[in-house]
Amino acid sequence: MRAVGHGRRKRATPGPVVVDAMGGDHGPAETVRGAVLAVRDHGVRVTLVGRAGEIRRELARHGAAGEIDVVDAEDVVPMTERGAGAGGRAASSLVVGCGLVRRGAGVAFVSSGSTGAVVTCAIRGLGKAEGVLRPALAVALPNVAGGSTVLIDAGATSDPTPEMIAQFALLGASYAELVLGVADPSVGLLSIGSEPGKGNRLTRRAEELLRGLPLRFHGNVEGHDVLAGTVDVIATDGFTGNVVLKNVEGSVRAALTMVAQEGIATPDRLREVAGRYDPRTHGGAALLGLNGTVVVAHGSSRAATIARACVVARELAEGKIVTRLPSHLTAGPAT
Repeated sequence: MRAVGHGRRKRATPGPVVVDAMGGDHGPAETVRGAVLAVRDHGVRVTLVGRAGEIRRELARHGAAGEIDVVDAEDVVPMTERGAGAGGRAASSLVVGCGLVRRGAGVAFVSSGSTGAVVTCAIRGLGKAEGVLRPALAVALPNVAGGSTVLIDAGATSDPTPEMIAQFALLGASYAELVLGVADPSVGLLSIGSEPGKGNRLTRRAEELLRGLPLRFHGNVEGHDVLAGTVDVIATDGFTGNVVLKNVEGSVRAALTMVAQEGIATPDRLREVAGRYDPRTHGGAALLGLNGTVVVAHGSSRAATIARACVVARELAEGKIVTRLPSHLTAGPAT
């Protein structure tokens, strides 16, 4: 369609972000409120998936009945589900939501449900991108150098192979370049020491593989490097990465609480710093390596975090990150 009188194409209206309304510790109450915020405050189109009756009751509470599309999915994957059985629950909000994205009825999927369950359903529903061994969660953490450091994997794969970790590094470097605009990003491998050969068998083998990849590999980095800006990307296994992520969030809150108690800085300044590491700011982690855009939010997400996750999902979808990432996987890890 051409704009009347202008002779050029109108910008296509982006499709909706599909949101799992049943996931998370707070269920539909916070998720629906977050979806309403995303629509009203950020102009994100949203489709909510889950138990339609519960969702519509929540929408009515916010005066949003008819404002957001609802797709019924009666089954709910519990937060205790680690992943193995989630993909077979065809009537669940996770499976139905991923199916909508696969069929083109949505541009991205957002869930604050069990990470393992979301990953399982996303792999089965959307499929892994060509050449990808295993998807990984990427989170950009502000560092003291003024930029951001991509932590990958932040919780998708607890027991990866060294080859998977090497590929996580490739995905993380691509994300840093495409999303954060970092030219030729540097990559570090999280270990217990910076010296070559440090770590367990997993990290030692991953280090060997990383040295053979087309990356600017810095070498091993330690826990204190995560926020120091030492490298642009830190690769690790999902178990360690998730512990690091939650430790960062908790440590920042604890440190700023101590500073506030001492009266060293103004409350407004402290809130500003704390906000940089708040899940409400980054919204969630991008699940990279799939044939579709997926953002996994904290299980404890409140409405503001869900709204931010919707914005992040839309931005990733509009940037066509999913289709651009595979072209950056110029060489897979040696086996």
